[in-house]
This record gives sequence, C-alpha cells and structure tokens, in this order.
Amino acid sequence: MSRLASVGLLSGLLCACAATAIGAETQVPNFSSIDFPWFPGTGFLPPSSGPGPVTQDKTNLIIRRTANNVGDVEEGPLRLADLSNPNLKPWVVDHLKKANEDSLAGKLRYASRASCRPAGVPMFLTYAGRFQPIYFLQTPREVVLINLGDTQVRHVYMNVPHLANPRPSWYGDSVGRYEGDELVIDTIGFNDKTFVDETYNVPHTTQLHVVERFKLINDGNGLEVNFTVDDPGAFNAPWSAIVRYRKGARSQPLQEQPCAEEAAGGVSFHGRYFNVPTASKPDF
Repeated sequence: MSRLASVGLLSGLLCACAATAIGAETQVPNFSSIDFPWFPGTGFLPPSSGPGPVTQDKTNLIIRRTANNVGDVEEGPLRLADLSNPNLKPWVVDHLKKANEDSLAGKLRYASRASCRPAGVPMFLTYAGRFQPIYFLQTPREVVLINLGDTQVRHVYMNVPHLANPRPSWYGDSVGRYEGDELVIDTIGFNDKTFVDETYNVPHTTQLHVVERFKLINDGNGLEVNFTVDDPGAFNAPWSAIVRYRKGARSQPLQEQPCAEEAAGGVSFHGRYFNVPTASKPDF
C-alpha cells in the first residue's frame, strides 16, 4: 500500500473511531470519502431567505473574454460589485467602488491562491475556484480540512470552547460540534488580511464571526455548506450563503501542492505579477 493510499484509508478509519467515541445517539456524517475529495461549484449561492452575499452589478454588465487556468478562453461579465447593497457599511462601499474601478481599468484582481496566501474563511470553501478539491480528516477531538490548492489546512477542535483571547490569524480559532447529521464549525479570531468573497474583493474586520454547517446531500454524492457571516464592523446585519460540492468521479489521493515557487520575482500571469510573500529571515 502506498503512503498516499494509506492516508485515505486512515481518514476513513478515523471517522469511524469518531462515530464510536461520540456514541450511538449521534450519527456522525462521514465527509472523508477516502481518496474521492469534494469539488466546489461556482461560488457563493444566495440563501433561501434573508441577506445574502454581494452580487453582480446588473445595471452595468460588461462582457469580457479571458483565459481560465488551463488556457481556454471563457466569456462572461466583468466582476463588478453591486454598490447599492443596503447591508454594506460606507467604508466597504468605498472599497468595492475602488475594486470596480480597477477592474474597469483592466487591472488584475487579487486572488489568494495566485498570491500564495491563505484564503481565510469563508473563502477557504472555494479556494482556487472549481479546480481545487477539499479533503476531510475526522477524529473525536479534531476535524482537519485540507484544500489541495497550496495544501491549505484548517484545524477544527471538537466539543471545546473558543480560546479566551485568540491571537488574530488567517483562519481564526475554529471549534466544532455535530448537530444531528451536520458538522457545525464556529470561527472567530481572524486578522483582517483576507476577503470574505474574492469574487468582488469584499473586505472584513477583526470582528468577523463565521458559522458553517456541513451536510451530505444527494445520497452522499454531494456536500452542502450553509454559512453565516457576522461582522458588525463591515455589514449592517449578518448574511448567509451556500456552497455545494460534488464528490470526485475518480480517485485522487491527497498530494502536496506547494506555492511560491517563483518567489524571487513574483508569479507571472499573462505578463502581470502577483506579490509573493517571502520571509524576512530564514526559519533555521
């Protein structure tokens, strides 16, 4: 058995142990799917009711042709945020207005994956779009979510309270619990270096609080995440959205996928450059 294959087997065994430890009263959902990871859909979908994510400015539809990650030409509207959204604080509207102007000027929009930076939450759910899957490792004490893109990792500590004073970080302080057939992840303690939605570069503050609910759908062949964003520093009210995944059609063992390979000069994308983070001093 290869090392990568054993990772998938271990994932399934750990999930089984988690179910045993919690007891027969709760049916722990198994998200591990061994070596068949979860691939996200097209982005944040609106909730059935209540405030939702920032959406496209439908009064200013500009169609552009661009190349995707494999070089195929795709045609679609330029990503311009709807600035009339009543849920946005004035400073957020100003930020999005500047982002819209940069897009109209042909500037390349920030992307955490292309910049070799952590995505934050909830952007971790769709890190690098539809091309990078998510893997789960489940134990009684911890659930680990691994996005194949840049091997980004989130640690969720089960059935414990939040740290009293978590140090602000890219992925915050995540605690989890099972409610029926759902995995509920509650996260606080973020820094303000990420965007809650990179489609339009929607900013947030360190008051950000995100609650995610993971649930299997379509007889276990799909995964749905309902999440709520609460940040009184950026939004007038909490808002929600949905992300749906499909199970991979073929086995895809977890592999290391490092980023920042061109750190000396930045990563080139169609002749333009992203600023790749570099350490100010060696780690050892």
